[in-house]
Amino acid sequence: MARRIAIAMLALVGALLVAAVLPLGLLATSREQQTFSADAVLSARTLAAVAEEGLSDRRDHRLLEASINRARKQADYVQVYNAAGRLVAASGPGGRLDPPAPRSALDNVLLHGGVTEVNGDDRMWVVASTRTVTGSADSGGVVVLSRSSSELDERLRILWGWLLAVAAAVVIAGAAAAIAFTRWVARPLSALDVAAARLGSGALSTRASASEGPPEVRRLAGSFNAMAGRLEALVHGHRATMADVSHQLRTPLAALRLRLDLLAQDADQDTAADLAGAQEEIARLSRLVDGLLAVARAENVLAEPVPVAVDAVARDRVAAWRPVAQERGVRLAANAVPAWAAMGEGQLEQVLDNLLANALDAVPAGGHVLVSVSGDGHGVGVTVADNGPGMSSEQQQVAFRRFASSTPGGAGLGLAIVHRLVTANGGSAALSDTPGGGLTVVLELPAASP
Repeated sequence: MARRIAIAMLALVGALLVAAVLPLGLLATSREQQTFSADAVLSARTLAAVAEEGLSDRRDHRLLEASINRARKQADYVQVYNAAGRLVAASGPGGRLDPPAPRSALDNVLLHGGVTEVNGDDRMWVVASTRTVTGSADSGGVVVLSRSSSELDERLRILWGWLLAVAAAVVIAGAAAAIAFTRWVARPLSALDVAAARLGSGALSTRASASEGPPEVRRLAGSFNAMAGRLEALVHGHRATMADVSHQLRTPLAALRLRLDLLAQDADQDTAADLAGAQEEIARLSRLVDGLLAVARAENVLAEPVPVAVDAVARDRVAAWRPVAQERGVRLAANAVPAWAAMGEGQLEQVLDNLLANALDAVPAGGHVLVSVSGDGHGVGVTVADNGPGMSSEQQQVAFRRFASSTPGGAGLGLAIVHRLVTANGGSAALSDTPGGGLTVVLELPAASP
């Protein structure tokens, strides 16, 4: 964003400079050229007026010679021709102009009078008549003035040099202002972005500075801090409530189970059977409380993602659950390629434990469960496939919700925990049918570098 703002400001400054400096330079150049031309014409007319008197008095050319000498001192070359086209007076080496004045301009002025301007590569010629109307063949003449345009070129170079220097200074000042402005705007926004990332990673005490930048950014930082404060209060309150509920529920459940155990010792057979059923319900209630606490922790504890070797974790959890699978007559295997994913520490183990527990509970003796790991550099795929009874499409749609269980007596919280932990780390979880029958859980995890 900072780069785009700076580029936009420099582009605006550049457009303004082009719109202002270029027309100004062209206008000044045109005025200088007009002034140069007008001054040369005026000098030629003045010489023509002096030459008219000198040509009329054939014996006295002192005034004309003095004027020509003054023109020579100003680096002007002058030639004076009579009406017959014969050179009468001249300044310059050998009495000739180098290069000579254009003959067509000379003939035109001799015939018609007036003033003619001819521009060359590095000089300007002005051919002026010494009479206002065409006279007789032996009266009048023309004056040819040649003036170098080097002085004009030097003035124009100085003019454009100053204009370019001013434009460069404005561009440098604009660049400095753009950098200062973008830093003033972008620095608090960058800090706010970092604070939002830290808050999203679980650092609930993160706050952004609300004392820098434009008023809009300061208000945004203040709103962010207020949101972070309310979020921190809500999360801490929720955690405290869950901890209190856990303590308050587990204590009476343990006491109730102890009393039922004492009653079952002295009860007859029928009463003992009823008490055993009550104990099973208490055990189920205890599992439900533990599952709710696990879901609450999965929803509220946002661990910092770290690189996790998914293949190693998968093989480790399969090895840990293999004795349980062998006891139930289920074949448990892993097919994992090296892959790394970004997850909170210990969360992938919790996810796989819930999936393997559900699969081993659902698969009958003689079945199999396969854990597969694949990776393509953009993400890591983890699948847990079994050949158990599977789920209907309606059950798969609600399986990740709390208390949605397809197993009689199940709490319906295992897949909810899996879904919360995976999605909290930027992944996804989905269910599908295993070819040949059964259920396949597909997890997509964000890839990470080892």
